[in-house]
Amino acid sequence: MSFASNINSFQNGQDVVSGEQYRYALTNFRIAHEKVEEQRAQLEEQEKQVAQLRARLVLLEEGLPGAAGKAGNSVDDFSIKNAAAQLEKMINRWASDIVRSPPVPLKDLCGAILGDLAATITENPPQYNDSSIQVQSLLRHVMSETISEGIINCLIVTNSPEANDQLTRIHEHIFARNPTIASVWRRHTLSAAVDSCSPDMTASVLVEHMPALLRCMDGAIPTTGGKSIIDSAYNFSRMIHGSIATTGDAFYRSFVPELGSTLSPRQNELIKRCLRSENGNIDRVGATVFPGLVKVSKGPAIPGQEQEVIQTVVRRAQVICECALTGGSTAFASGVPNLA
Repeated sequence: MSFASNINSFQNGQDVVSGEQYRYALTNFRIAHEKVEEQRAQLEEQEKQVAQLRARLVLLEEGLPGAAGKAGNSVDDFSIKNAAAQLEKMINRWASDIVRSPPVPLKDLCGAILGDLAATITENPPQYNDSSIQVQSLLRHVMSETISEGIINCLIVTNSPEANDQLTRIHEHIFARNPTIASVWRRHTLSAAVDSCSPDMTASVLVEHMPALLRCMDGAIPTTGGKSIIDSAYNFSRMIHGSIATTGDAFYRSFVPELGSTLSPRQNELIKRCLRSENGNIDRVGATVFPGLVKVSKGPAIPGQEQEVIQTVVRRAQVICECALTGGSTAFASGVPNLA
């Protein structure tokens, strides 16, 4: 077979394309190549903008009151735990003072607290008999709930509850889009926050979270040692939200385990040793005497996927188990604890 016949045979095969098809494929390839180059140029421009933004953030950080490297107003998990321990002592002292000299019978106090907490109880709560240890523990629980939801988990910048709620939602929106921007926005915003809660703001927080108990106390603001617990809680909240943390773009939220919820070693820390829990038996939360803290951050960015929200427990909630409050002293290794 001659060379010419081989060529003709090859051209008549399936692998042969026309000149028009070849030009069409070449044109498409050129267009695809141009698109790739255009996307590469866009990515380079985005990288430049990100670099400029990060440089701007550095300048903003240096300009913050108390920025790290200047006034040294940084905060770490250890300092947070110490500050939380001081606030916990104040709440315990306030609760013990009320039980020692109750404004109304303990039975009425207990009923008022359970009424205030009714909306947060999703399981069957323990059966309380109005003993002093139960009322004291419940007082600490309702105060922990008030501080958690009314102070720490709400950015208090002004003395207007409506404005604070709006600012909290703005922060959540910014954090969902860019945690770094949210971190700078949060600290700049709180650097101009009010120095303390006004009487109206304090009353608003208490009326929202513990109205029945407040009526039992004839409207008296919770204080101990001449200091307002709400103001101390606000200072603690402002410290953890407004300082430059070693955790980068993370921020803090608090949580209060519900009455009657199952004990979780990861989230709960018993104030006394409980043999029932240690033996692997199910025990429940009798009361939360101080809220826990979690550090909220975003996981690594994965193309095509939404960043995972990571919550790391920084300080477990302080709780007293159900068996300790309802007379199960045989399951409570150290007997009834002295909370005062």
